Amino acid sequence: MRQIIKNAMFINGTKYNIIIEGDKILEITDRNPVVENIISVPDGVYVSPGWIDLHTHSFPKYEPYCSHPDDIGYKTGVTTVVDAGSSGANDIDEFHNMAKKSITRVLSFINISSVGLKVRNELADLSLISLRAIEKAFAKYPNMIVGLKARMSASVIGMNGTTPLKLGKQISRKLNKPLMVHIGSAPPKLIDILPYLERGDIITHCFNEKENNHIFSDRLNINQKLFEAIERGVYLDIGHGTSSFSYHIAKKAKTENISFHSISTDIYEKNQFNGPVYDMATTLSKFLGLGYSLEKVIHSVTTCPAEIINKKAIGRLEAGALADLTFFTIDKEDAILEDSVGQKLTIEKRIKPYAVMIGGKFYECH
Repeated sequence: MRQIIKNAMFINGTKYNIIIEGDKILEITDRNPVVENIISVPDGVYVSPGWIDLHTHSFPKYEPYCSHPDDIGYKTGVTTVVDAGSSGANDIDEFHNMAKKSITRVLSFINISSVGLKVRNELADLSLISLRAIEKAFAKYPNMIVGLKARMSASVIGMNGTTPLKLGKQISRKLNKPLMVHIGSAPPKLIDILPYLERGDIITHCFNEKENNHIFSDRLNINQKLFEAIERGVYLDIGHGTSSFSYHIAKKAKTENISFHSISTDIYEKNQFNGPVYDMATTLSKFLGLGYSLEKVIHSVTTCPAEIINKKAIGRLEAGALADLTFFTIDKEDAILEDSVGQKLTIEKRIKPYAVMIGGKFYECH
């Protein structure tokens, strides 16, 4: 079936017709071809590649880090959710079967611990890190699993120090897949983690304000090692979450030209309903309020995360890409938004999702 989205407004303000055939973008043009199925959106609605949330908890099995993909996905303007380690090899079958029933596209960084977030200290028992189990999971679900996740935080690793990270990197290298590393409360310290990370790996919670373990904790040493990591191709991901994003750190990083690559929410039921995350649109609005351009903000939730997870068919608004699109408005609205440590930011513009298209199917947002 062929469809046309008429006079779609891109983020630079230009307008084109987007022709969709099946689940792909056929053409972007200023022509007006005769197409039976016309999708019209109101004036003032922007269109971008479908938003990709690189760090979510979209496996509803284990509380509190749980939610349903569609509740944090297409209903809120996000076309692809990437689960960040909720599931390990033991329950990847269950997660995959649930994901197939979702409207939202669902991908996963598999937890290097076989039990995932069934327990909160999943890396305290090193016997739960199984190369064989992870290899089998990747072989079974190569399209769903995009990488590995290790939560390197004191409450997670027990007395194991950087050993889980070393084991995770061994598996990452063998499978040639990226490793997403959660930076939390020390030990281990960020300065001890950075040397292990290689091209394609991801630091999530990059602008947290954890005591003695953020990017400005040990200014001289961390700055040097952080810039070295970025130079060799390590990505910085926001991973807002309940306790992992600070305006103070974000502003300081902006002043010192330490730029993030991707914007993600680390969303799950609790911080969706009670804040401070709420949804991706709110998170993006915070970055507009911090002075980032609309182009930077949208790039960080579309093209860049698609690059990070090596999914070339999404994150692009061009002929041949999958027809995954997000439609949104930017409304003039004064509001006060909090970060994860209670700091407040007054914004004047708010991004609001209007609708999405996933694989050529159009859905209005709730």
